[in-house]
Amino acid sequence: MYAKWTFPFPCRSLAECMGNICWSESRPPAVKEIPLTGTTSSYAGTSSKFTGFSQDRSSVEQSFNDSVQSDSVSSSHRLNDNVESLKVFSYNDLKAATRSFRSQSVIGEGGFGVVFKGYVDENTLVPSRPGKGMPVAIKKLKLEGMQGHKEWLAEIHYLGALHHQNLVKLIGFCAEDRNRLLVYEYMIRGSLENHLFQNGRQGPAMPWETRMKIALDAAEGLAFLHGAQKPVIYRDLKASNILLDSQYNAKLSDFGLAKYGPLGDDTHVSTRIMGTYGYAAPEYLATGHLSLKSDIYSFGVVLLELITGLRAADKKRPPGQEKLVDWVKPFLKDKKKVMQIVDARVQTYVSIKEAYKLAQLVNGCLDEFPKSRPTAKHILETLANLHEPVEAV
Repeated sequence: MYAKWTFPFPCRSLAECMGNICWSESRPPAVKEIPLTGTTSSYAGTSSKFTGFSQDRSSVEQSFNDSVQSDSVSSSHRLNDNVESLKVFSYNDLKAATRSFRSQSVIGEGGFGVVFKGYVDENTLVPSRPGKGMPVAIKKLKLEGMQGHKEWLAEIHYLGALHHQNLVKLIGFCAEDRNRLLVYEYMIRGSLENHLFQNGRQGPAMPWETRMKIALDAAEGLAFLHGAQKPVIYRDLKASNILLDSQYNAKLSDFGLAKYGPLGDDTHVSTRIMGTYGYAAPEYLATGHLSLKSDIYSFGVVLLELITGLRAADKKRPPGQEKLVDWVKPFLKDKKKVMQIVDARVQTYVSIKEAYKLAQLVNGCLDEFPKSRPTAKHILETLANLHEPVEAV
């Protein structure tokens, strides 16, 4: 139905081209991602350039309102009181929290800028000494381009208003002179991407139970966004944007590309094509038309990654297998072949019945017709009723 898109790979492999943040304390090499027009990663956004304005909530609100007005967003979708729940940090506060943004505090970096680990008092949120307070993740944007500034404002707008156990918590922000920073809760286990793919299919596998728990948590977060009074299109659902706490509870992060869903009888919103190769819905790539069902397609890709243990796209795979969806989709409808796509390291924990039900769900999410894809609520209900524990052989 939609023309296939091809993308250049200037690096030797897709992994070299990725721009995701590396979250382990030992900081192994970061993995890169292919942008369509632009991209963001966990706790990340693209770069930014803008004139400075005073550090207060009203200035942030006005800046957001100006930006959404230029994008023809309804006036009912303005920032208003969303920032009232957020802490306004001074630049010196965050400088102290990260020990002058020293290199040892860096936990991630990319085209958007740098993410630092810092410490603040749990009650007052004033800077504290390392190990003595509450750890936080502090994203410091580069000062280039307006797109990053818009994404910074979008993060404040959406995460300032939306609160859920499966969305990463935004604690506060800094808008002092030309400095733009965001302060989030610290997710100690980093991203799903790092855990699912860090060792390839030869290393220790993420347990099947953990994978299904993460899928359920991500579905919870997505259902919350889609079921909000003003439904939100996440637009950047991928493994690197699903962050994990100490108990492997999953939370959606990075709302720089989020958009409100269509209003009234409209079926979609039209916008610039931005996202990550391998995850974006085909109709969005072909037309720029974005809907809640665009997120459903991306969720299907993430679920497929959890089932197979393989990346959505990998240039190092043989011809015809680089894009996971194109390679694996023929197996999803065949009950006799479906176990062939399940990560061999966890197959003994998965029944054929469960694998086939999951395959049917994924196949529905990846339907070429957006209207035929399930809702986030349906996905959540299906996953909640799906899992059947299987004893390892």
